[in-house]
Amino acid sequence: MNSVLRRIDLTCKLFAPVVTGFIISFVSLRASALALALWNTVSIWLEYWLLMSVYEGIPALSESSQRRASRLLSSDPEKNTSTYQETKSLHSYDESDLAPSGNNWKRKIIEWFSKIPFVSAWRVYLQQDVVLPGVALALLYFTVLSFGTLMTATLEWEGIPAYVIGLARGVSASIGIAATLLYPIIQSRILTLRTGLWSVWSQLIFLLPCIASIWVKNNLTSAYMLMGGVATSRLGLWMFDLAVIQQMQDHVPESDRCIVGGVQNSLQSSMDLMGYVMGIIISNPREFWKLTMVSFLAVALAAVLYSIHIYRARKHLVHLEKLLPVGSVSWRIILGFNFTRKKVLFVRDHARVLSREIHLYLYIN
Repeated sequence: MNSVLRRIDLTCKLFAPVVTGFIISFVSLRASALALALWNTVSIWLEYWLLMSVYEGIPALSESSQRRASRLLSSDPEKNTSTYQETKSLHSYDESDLAPSGNNWKRKIIEWFSKIPFVSAWRVYLQQDVVLPGVALALLYFTVLSFGTLMTATLEWEGIPAYVIGLARGVSASIGIAATLLYPIIQSRILTLRTGLWSVWSQLIFLLPCIASIWVKNNLTSAYMLMGGVATSRLGLWMFDLAVIQQMQDHVPESDRCIVGGVQNSLQSSMDLMGYVMGIIISNPREFWKLTMVSFLAVALAAVLYSIHIYRARKHLVHLEKLLPVGSVSWRIILGFNFTRKKVLFVRDHARVLSREIHLYLYIN
C-alpha cells in the first residue's frame, strides 16, 4: 500500500509539469493558472470524499478514535484531582518552608515546560525505537542534490539547456517510480531492516559522481555528472523512505502514531527549510560545490545513524558467510564468521549432509 501511494505521488509530480508546460505553450499562462486552480478546487473535495470513505469503511478507525477520546475524558478528572491536591499541599506549607531555596520554583518551571505540547510530543518521539531511522530520513531532506530550484538555477548558470534539465528531471522521477516497484520485491526477500540498510548506502554510493564532479574542470561534464548522480540516487532514496515508513507503522504504538507522525513531518520540513537557508548563505553558483559537500555529508550521517540502528536491532550489519561463498566447507568455517557483543562466533554451513543442514557454533573466550 505504501509503495502504491508513493508511486501515485511520484507519477503526479512527473506529469504535472508536463501538462502545465503544454498548456502554457499552446494556450496561455493565464489558462494554465486557471486550470491549476480548478484542479485544486475539485481534487480537494475528491480527497475528502476518499478519506471519509476509508474512515467509514473500516470500523477499526472509528473505534480507535472513540478509545482515544475516552482516554482523554478519563484523564481530566485525575488531572483536576492532582491539581487540587498539589494546590492544597502548597497552601499547607508555611512561609518559612518556602523561603529557604528556589528548588520549588525550578521544579515548577520544569513541570510547566514539560507540559507544553511541543515538548511532550518530542519526548514521545525520542522514546520510540525508530527514532534513529526517523532522524536519518529527515537528514535526507537537508540537501540541494535534487532537481529543485537551487540545483536548477546552478545548472542553468552553467549553460545547461532547459530541455536537458527537464529530461533529467523526468528520468529522476522515473527512477523514483521504479524504486516503488522494486521495493516490495526486495523487502519480501531481505525484510524491511536490511532493505533500508542497502537502500541508504546505495544512495550514498550513487551520489559519489556528484562529489567527483567538483574536481572536473569542464563545466558541461561536471553538470552531467551532477545530474546523473542525483537521478540514480533516487532509487535508494525512495526505497529508504518506504522502509522507514513501514518501520514506523510496525513499531510505533497506535496511541503514539499521530504524535510521532507529526514530529517526523515537522522535522523533515525543518530540514528542508534549512536546505534553503543554506542556499541563501552560500548563494554564489561558483560555490555550489560547498552545498554539494554538505548535502553528501548529510546523507553519509543518515547512513551511519541507520547502521547504528541496525546494529542495535540485529547485533550485526551483514552476513559475511553470505558475502564470501567458498566451495570448501573448511574455508566456509574460517571465513564465514560474525561477531556479537557476547563474543560468540556463529557459523552456519549450508552444506547438506544426510539431508540436513549443519549448524556449527564456535565460542571464543
